[in-house]
Amino acid sequence: MGPSTSEPTTTPASAVQAVLVQSTPMPTDSVQVKGYDFNNGVDYAAIMASYIRTGYQATSIGQAIEEINRMIHWRLSDEPVPEDEQDEYRDPEVRQNVKCKIFLGYTSNLVSSGLREVIRYLVEHRMVDCIVASAGGVEEDFIKCLGSTYVGAFSLPGVELRRKGLNRIGNLLVPNDNYCKFEDWVMPVLDQMLEEQKNDGIVWTPSKMIHRLGKAIDNPESIYYWAYKNDIPVYCPALTDGSLGDMIYFHSYKSPGLIIDIAGDIRAVNNEAVFAKKTGMIILGGGVVKHHICNANLMRNGADYSVYINTGQEFDGSDAGARPDEAVSWGKIKMTADPVKVYADATTVFPLIVAETFAKYAAKKA
Repeated sequence: MGPSTSEPTTTPASAVQAVLVQSTPMPTDSVQVKGYDFNNGVDYAAIMASYIRTGYQATSIGQAIEEINRMIHWRLSDEPVPEDEQDEYRDPEVRQNVKCKIFLGYTSNLVSSGLREVIRYLVEHRMVDCIVASAGGVEEDFIKCLGSTYVGAFSLPGVELRRKGLNRIGNLLVPNDNYCKFEDWVMPVLDQMLEEQKNDGIVWTPSKMIHRLGKAIDNPESIYYWAYKNDIPVYCPALTDGSLGDMIYFHSYKSPGLIIDIAGDIRAVNNEAVFAKKTGMIILGGGVVKHHICNANLMRNGADYSVYINTGQEFDGSDAGARPDEAVSWGKIKMTADPVKVYADATTVFPLIVAETFAKYAAKKA
């Protein structure tokens, strides 16, 4: 006869031990998961406050809000005066007025989108101190002053759009005429820059060029108009990677000789970090803008506060998808920091984050 197939009359001990593992007590400061209860009506402030207790990326958004608010509220007076402190920073009033230097980085697609207006608000009201953008993140702002960008669809066929002279950026459409208008506008500015280089000995860097273009556009809808007005430096290490590069290429045949020096800007952007008492990084997207800000902060042994917002993953070893902890290993974020990464499209979450940080702080000051 084979083995008995009758079932035991009691629960097998092995199953009990596997399923009913005894829990260790949770720490007393543990946060309980609890979302917003709409029985309390529609209270947007309370909804946003609930994010940190909701879990997943909602919690990351809540943590990003807290990290940015730490950047905004920090003052040198919060820190003890070290024995080797410079004399100018010993004055209590001076220490009260020294703030965290906030670096903002973003990729070109975000300026193509409606996030441009959010960024412009931050620059208009001097809420950030240093910007790093891609070439498209510069030129698209100026182009929008000359012609509109429109909402389209991701599914629109490229062949058909090409025949119509429409350029697709995701689900956005930019008429090619806008770039023709940009050429008509920017070429005379490049002519002036060349003349000043020859006659006045001006050494143009990407940041100086963007400053000049911001002055020339003279339009309060522009991010870089306000960067010019408020003397906020804008660094663009890959300035030629876009329509600006096309214009510089065409200009080199029309009026050869314009030189743009990147060495001056690497010194300037690194010094922005080196001589800051505290630094914070807010980086939307990846690529060169992300690494350029992080590498500048390496020069001071790491940023004090950091928020990444992007959809990149780390499995391929790219810097774009790297989590903040990788930057800690390089000395780009301080070992004592509490950095945050939000895995999200910045267009969906950054306006909410700004509402709960910079905009709320401005409203309280008003």
